[in-house]
Amino acid sequence: MPKRERKKPAGHEWRHIENKKLIYTVYFVLRLSVVLMLVAQFFNQNYENVLLCVLTLVLFMLPSAFERRLHIDLPDTLEVIILLFIYAAEILGEIQSYYTTFHYWDTMLHTMNGFLCAAIGFALVDILNREEKVSLHLSPFFMAVTAFCFSMTIGVLWEFFEFSMDQFLLFDMQKDTVLQTISTVNLDPSHGTTAVIVEGIQDVILVLEDGTQMPLGLGGYLDVGIVDTMKDLFVNFIGAVVFSAIGYFYVKGRGKGSFATRFIPRFQRRPASQQAAAPDPGTPAQEAQEPALREKSE
Repeated sequence: MPKRERKKPAGHEWRHIENKKLIYTVYFVLRLSVVLMLVAQFFNQNYENVLLCVLTLVLFMLPSAFERRLHIDLPDTLEVIILLFIYAAEILGEIQSYYTTFHYWDTMLHTMNGFLCAAIGFALVDILNREEKVSLHLSPFFMAVTAFCFSMTIGVLWEFFEFSMDQFLLFDMQKDTVLQTISTVNLDPSHGTTAVIVEGIQDVILVLEDGTQMPLGLGGYLDVGIVDTMKDLFVNFIGAVVFSAIGYFYVKGRGKGSFATRFIPRFQRRPASQQAAAPDPGTPAQEAQEPALREKSE
């Protein structure tokens, strides 16, 4: 008696994993590392870090959840980068203090964020552009502009979130910057708008309400967030521009080159209009129509 084949969920046949071993290995290693970190933080009674570990495990499930719910296929490269991005931000950045140990760590993540958000924004527009039921037909240039704006909007909203956490909960998500030179109109003797430049700052002394003086000993003036925010937005801008340019040439030469396809999600299954028009699988008529359908979807 032939073995009964297991029924695959709808759209499964359009889920394409080029390297299952790589994806499963990355998932296993990262999750195991987070679980071990969670146990260690629990025994150290650092419950805030325990919550961060739990949050990381939840975030790890989002790519697969989005694939199932939205019927999209995340390319292997994009999926791996998203997982590594979450791990680098939450576990290495926050718990292992990479944000303060390595000053470029936050810059690297914000650059990657701009790149990834542009890829996601581009994919959303591309999917709508190719869906017959949606009357949206943007040129490659405007698709690139839309992806860029989407990425920058996400970056700005994140900076709003960091600012809110710092203001209302007294966090320090907008990491401070030590400066040796400042320029401010608040020191203008005439109380006008002439900026007074102060150079060679080596220390700042805080005078508290009770008259106590507290030297910071940081080697300069402590900027509380604005430099970090503008730097984050600038590198987000760079990442967004880079992928928007890649996406533009990807659409202009549809089907040529494979770099952009490693970062652009796509439908797990064909649009409904194509499914209705296609004969039953396995018939000669379908085999004859498959090249035309693939060309149309491209």
